[in-house]
Amino acid sequence: MTAAILVALLIPTAIMIGVWAYHERTHKSGWIDVAWTVAVGLGAVGGALWPFDGVAARPGLYAAMAALWSLRLGWHLAQRTLGHPDDPRYAKMRKEWGSGAPLKMFGLLLFQALVAAVLAICVVLVARAPVAGGAGALTAADIAAAALFVVALIGEATADAQMRAFRADPANKGRICDVGLWGWSRHPNYFFEWLSWVAIAIGILATPAWAPGWIALAAPLMMLHLLLNMSGVPPLEAHMRRTRGRAWDAYAARVSRFVPLPPKASQDRSPKARAPAKAAPAPSKPKPKRKPRLPRSQRT
Repeated sequence: MTAAILVALLIPTAIMIGVWAYHERTHKSGWIDVAWTVAVGLGAVGGALWPFDGVAARPGLYAAMAALWSLRLGWHLAQRTLGHPDDPRYAKMRKEWGSGAPLKMFGLLLFQALVAAVLAICVVLVARAPVAGGAGALTAADIAAAALFVVALIGEATADAQMRAFRADPANKGRICDVGLWGWSRHPNYFFEWLSWVAIAIGILATPAWAPGWIALAAPLMMLHLLLNMSGVPPLEAHMRRTRGRAWDAYAARVSRFVPLPPKASQDRSPKARAPAKAAPAPSKPKPKRKPRLPRSQRT
């Protein structure tokens, strides 16, 4: 187990250090998030399957779940990065940090490596937990975990597809997507991403008496914190509020922030309401009052 945990720690660290070196040469920061996703997946798969002398059922199941999560999200981010090789968030940091940017960026990516390693180690703890019947035996908890993971994977893929279709329609330019899952949650993609890690953590219920396994709960808790309080929801909602104004406020009042729930009624869902608010026109100057004309008989 110790060697597997070290593998899950070292792989993300090596990948993120390599990404830092690539970024310092090219300043193409758009690939940082893609690399982080790959680092999580490779760290989890490497640790779960170490020392690669055969694939038993439980390690193979959780390695596959981590790999699918990584591949789906990594491919989605890569498609977005192809058109924007420099992420504006990292570009802004680089500009603000000035001459100290290389060292500070190294610290940031090392922190990301640590987060990736923690997630990967959580997968390893679940995959290699000492269950009755050995690593080749799947339990009811494993089957439940796999079923929930499939639901999360389909949900996230559906949310992404709905957003792509909405953006592809020129008539929706500048509007807020509130169709499909986006009419039930303002961030359904984030919700299902978090649910993927809940599914993986459920696997520890196969060995509730094994105390180290409960560390795996750190994965969904950490992911929830990252999405709701750090790199996910806050910057995105701040951007939407800044660019969409009152239309975003109306959408936020109607639609759940995270967990998909039926939208509140009594709000205008017309295309006009989804459009960004326009500035009110400047008030027109009052016309000067005309003096009353005297009857012709009284004119001098």
